[in-house]
Amino acid sequence: MDEAVSVVIFEGTASASPVEEMIVGVRRALLHDNLEKLSRADRIGRILLVSNNPALAGMARTAGAEFLLNRQHPRSFHFGRELKKLVLGQGLKKVFYLSGAGCPLITPAELDGICSKLSKSSSLLYANNVQSADIVAFTVPDNFASLELPERDNSLAMTLRDQGGLELELMPQTLGLLFDLDTPADILVLGAGPFAGPRARAHLDTLELDYGPLERAKAVLGDSYQDVALIGRVGAPIIERLNALLKLRLRVFSEERGMKALGRLESGAVVSLLGLLIERAGLTYFFEHLAGVARCAFIDSRVLFAHFKFDFTDRERFLSDLGLWEQIEHPWLKEFTRLAAGCAIPVLLGGHSLVSGSLWALTCELAPELQAAP
Repeated sequence: MDEAVSVVIFEGTASASPVEEMIVGVRRALLHDNLEKLSRADRIGRILLVSNNPALAGMARTAGAEFLLNRQHPRSFHFGRELKKLVLGQGLKKVFYLSGAGCPLITPAELDGICSKLSKSSSLLYANNVQSADIVAFTVPDNFASLELPERDNSLAMTLRDQGGLELELMPQTLGLLFDLDTPADILVLGAGPFAGPRARAHLDTLELDYGPLERAKAVLGDSYQDVALIGRVGAPIIERLNALLKLRLRVFSEERGMKALGRLESGAVVSLLGLLIERAGLTYFFEHLAGVARCAFIDSRVLFAHFKFDFTDRERFLSDLGLWEQIEHPWLKEFTRLAAGCAIPVLLGGHSLVSGSLWALTCELAPELQAAP
């Protein structure tokens, strides 16, 4: 017999600067759009929004969601403990988990498909990624109370598979199930593209963002057989998709995939070959020669940050993503960002989502007739 699905959304905010406030504002608009989609989806019994921001309570109630205030500061927040407390305390059996800005471009049909599949299954683990899942639908296993759930949500699918005895099934690879908003780079892609929902679109249009480097990069992607550099935690699916839909010559250097989920970041074990090159040759050499081998570059800079053992604040990372090097105090990051912004080719900086969901969104924009292609 079909059982109703409980949607669980965790959305925490800790804004300490204007650039972080910008991220929070976009996330709130995306959340509002998603709550409206969720409220219309079949087979959803409850929608539970957990946040440290009481201002979201009204939005939740309007969409028919239950608001649960969590007073912990996001930096001391342990995702696994709070999820376990919620699931057991509320007696949830079938859970569709996502973050506040998780899958902001998901379609109503995709929502219905996930909830239908989960409601009919007695044992299911359904996620959009193995090592770094943004959205996870699962039947609560019998041993759930004894599981050691992860501190961060990106490891949830792996933990449920390895400790909960659930067999992992991957969701289809679509724009709606892959695009996630983590950094300003994703905001730029969303703002310059046609895919944002109504509230997100209205909010994005109020922001003063420099889309110049992204538009130059898009021109390269849409040209014929230009060299494009992809650097960082680049996965095989996006490489395959770029090769299938666009006429490109890819120069890919993929390293440290799963560095968060596998604990390598926390233990300080991250090592980047490009980081070693920069140590030896310097940042100026790196960017000069990058411009010599590619017409544009997408760089997941978090791998390099981890290699150098830098623990930058969100403010510093986000300023770097936006190319605002003048506002950065840390000398290495200031120079890295200045050289990237001044490079002879357009260089886009961001996190893992830049070289995954955001690139996927760009392929949908540049090849709209093939938007649903796997």
